[in-house]
Amino acid sequence: MIDITVQRAIKNISAPTTTQLRLWAKEALHEKMLSCELTIRIVDENEITALNSTYRHKNGPTNVLSFPFDMPEEMAAEPTVLGDIVICAAVVNREADEQHKSAESHWAHMVVHGVLHLLGYDHEIENEAVLMEAQEIQILQGLGYKNPYLTNEKRTQHE
Repeated sequence: MIDITVQRAIKNISAPTTTQLRLWAKEALHEKMLSCELTIRIVDENEITALNSTYRHKNGPTNVLSFPFDMPEEMAAEPTVLGDIVICAAVVNREADEQHKSAESHWAHMVVHGVLHLLGYDHEIENEAVLMEAQEIQILQGLGYKNPYLTNEKRTQHE
């Protein structure tokens, strides 16, 4: 069983429904995990900035952070706890607007991106980035969304 907890530490900022967040996360986990737990936390710019500074030593807000859980061996029989995904609603909504994407598709991308990080995918090295992006594109297309890495200019040429 896949158990996804959604925490909302913000009010009055547009964010997807809990059902949508869970759907996107489950699709990213499809055929990769049969049973696990994870948390998706929706936060404001102050919280994401503090987390980004503390854990990544980077100044300013970011769109999504993933915190994989390192399961102790003695818990191996328990359901797998993947970790936490923290998403800044204001940053994601602003990026969607700046990139001329629908907020829904950008949110879906951020959830999928965060889940893949929890599964061990990364994009710091070029060949790993290519693999991770291919997974994101495939998952998002399965959900009915376009390739998030194509700009609107490139989209028009391919459609």
